Amino acid sequence: MNKAITDGLQLMPPAFAQGLDVWSSGDGTPGSDTYDGAANAALVAGDAHFAGCLELQKTASTQHLRYMGETPILPGCYLRVTARVKAMSGALPTVRISGWAGASNDSHVSGVVEVGPGVTLSAYGEVVEVQAIVGTGTRTGVDMPWGIAAAYGHLGLDLTGPNGGVIRVDDLIIEDVTSVFLRDMLSVVDVVDYGAVGNGSTDCHAAFEAADDAADGRRILVPEGEFLINSTLSLNHDVVFEGTLSMPDDAMLLLTKSYNYPTYAAAFDDEALAFKKAFQALLNSVDHESLDLGGRSITLHEPIDMQAAVPNRTSYATRRYIRNGQFTAQAGAPWDHDVVTSQASYSSSDNRKLTDVNNIAAIPVGALVEGAGVGREVYVREKNTGAGELTLSQPLFDAEGRQNFTFTQFKYMLDFSGFSAIKKFGISGVEFQCNGEASALRLAPAGSVFVLHDCYFTKPKARAITSIGNGCQGMLVDNCQFLSDEDAEDVSDRVSIALNANSNDVKLRHNRATRFLHWAVMAGSNHTITGNHFFQGDSVAGGVRTAGIVVTDTYASHTISENYIDNCFVEWTNEYDATPDFSTGFSFSAMSITDNVFLSGDVANWFSYIVIKPYGSGHFLNGVSVTGNKFRSINGTIDRAERVDTSFADLDFTRSRDVFFDGNTFHNVDTKSRNPLRVEHDEGSAASTWSVDTDGSLPFSGHSRGVDSVVMEGSMRNSGGSVVYPTPYVRTNQGSNNDRIDLVWPEAVRGTVRVLIRMDR
Repeated sequence: MNKAITDGLQLMPPAFAQGLDVWSSGDGTPGSDTYDGAANAALVAGDAHFAGCLELQKTASTQHLRYMGETPILPGCYLRVTARVKAMSGALPTVRISGWAGASNDSHVSGVVEVGPGVTLSAYGEVVEVQAIVGTGTRTGVDMPWGIAAAYGHLGLDLTGPNGGVIRVDDLIIEDVTSVFLRDMLSVVDVVDYGAVGNGSTDCHAAFEAADDAADGRRILVPEGEFLINSTLSLNHDVVFEGTLSMPDDAMLLLTKSYNYPTYAAAFDDEALAFKKAFQALLNSVDHESLDLGGRSITLHEPIDMQAAVPNRTSYATRRYIRNGQFTAQAGAPWDHDVVTSQASYSSSDNRKLTDVNNIAAIPVGALVEGAGVGREVYVREKNTGAGELTLSQPLFDAEGRQNFTFTQFKYMLDFSGFSAIKKFGISGVEFQCNGEASALRLAPAGSVFVLHDCYFTKPKARAITSIGNGCQGMLVDNCQFLSDEDAEDVSDRVSIALNANSNDVKLRHNRATRFLHWAVMAGSNHTITGNHFFQGDSVAGGVRTAGIVVTDTYASHTISENYIDNCFVEWTNEYDATPDFSTGFSFSAMSITDNVFLSGDVANWFSYIVIKPYGSGHFLNGVSVTGNKFRSINGTIDRAERVDTSFADLDFTRSRDVFFDGNTFHNVDTKSRNPLRVEHDEGSAASTWSVDTDGSLPFSGHSRGVDSVVMEGSMRNSGGSVVYPTPYVRTNQGSNNDRIDLVWPEAVRGTVRVLIRMDR
């Protein structure tokens, strides 16, 4: 590049022979003294070495010779100033190129180098060439770096040393030597050429902005060095980082054309910091909807507080994604759980509060709450230290009064809980390599439609996905793998849980999960859980199993369909009821468990695939459909596919309504439950009352509350052997377990009937 050629830029000053009125003996600015008519200056028309020159006697301690014209100093342009001189008589001076740096407003640019290296003349009549290079950038070979504040210069030379000597100076030469410094001016703009200094202490913000302004479609190059940027910087061209940046936490780097994690990783030379800065930009720019990790693995030595990474945002509601990469937890103390035990009071009248909490300052928001009467996956959602109150994610079922609670703070690789709310955020194609050191992901306390797609959660220490509030509203978890760190542990020793939800409308679809304590603990309603494979077995013969899915609300309105539920079960509870005894509402209702594969092996015979566990009395079934499922036990039989866990209470079977339990298949399951239940009864001796037993085959060992039909198979005969045509009536809820019916005939008869018995109304 040569601006004199490409842009017709006038760089060369006029020859001395054209007049000395434009040559200053001062700094070269307008009004300074000139050599026109000066006693110590004269033009020499003929010289053995110079075709016209200036003869000058040194009379001042620093004798200046400056061209008064404004030689332009352009960003990215480098000028070489050359003077050919020779000593004629007297004392031998030192000669150097010099100049005066002027800003665009004609003020002096202070603090820059305005002199080149000096050359001391050593002999009379010997021609000596003195040179210096001036430009905006601090580069090797640039003698006078003036930065981007300089717009022009008054260039020339100085004489220093003893006075009295006489020298002759050939016409000054100024030429563009930019091509010496720039590797590829057709495609790269180097920030150094615009005044950036990679010393780690000089703020280079203005230089980077100037390079961006000048790029005009070319790439910006950040060469080796550490460049300090003290405030938010937006670059609108592609950037190549050979050097690195240092920035305050609240200063953002917005790369509109090179927005991807590999570029940020090159810029900051620290994987976690680079991710924070890239995430910061994601939430502060409209130019990109997603952060592409570029397939990179990001090593984390401690949890990332996602809100702290973006200090200017406390909530966010625009669609954004993180895609295509891996986070890996490096072992270390920052992942250790923080555990606090403290006394607090609880009242069901304010059922999401713990009050009068001892040592509340030590209890973090997001901590798991454990204690007597506390259900699974209850978290601290908010804290009011001054009032001594904690707000919980869910009510407690039996914790009235004052007691000790344990608060455990798990450490998450990506922790969104510092935001008040996050909406429409997604993570796709990302693996969380927890390595048994860290948990993976904690959601904000509020928000909606958090999306996880094609992600791996590998060996989480405690949890894969945690919701501490309503940030899971409408959450979508699709095609993800949950790989437990407790694969080798027996079921009874496992403690990790893959995910939980507190709010409504969650979709869990086509995921796979291995050997957690529970795969999912699901509060809220209207969830769709379909096409998943989750398994939780071990090698213990006759061993226990835990729930794969825990449903914690009585009115569920869930669809659990087409899953492969392997060596675990669906557990339905009301453990988040502050007053767990039934008083009003629909009780255990609106549940569809359809077309699933249930498989178990080497389990205790009392194991069941569907378990309802009431935490209070008076509850009943009200709109439950269990259809089209395949129940199969291998390496041993089980008693039944479904049961009630009566640890706290039983169901009230006198109130069962709209229970459909049909079209299922059973293999190595002793009791094949159905509702309505088809029973064939043969009465060999004539009797007026026939007792028809259901043998516990009504679902959940329910009561015989109704009979849809009684069909006589063949003829009825009386005690004399004659064919008769009687019509019986029915008595329901008979027997000690209320699961038998009586058929009462107008006379004693014998024969065979088929009866359709119901446990519901």
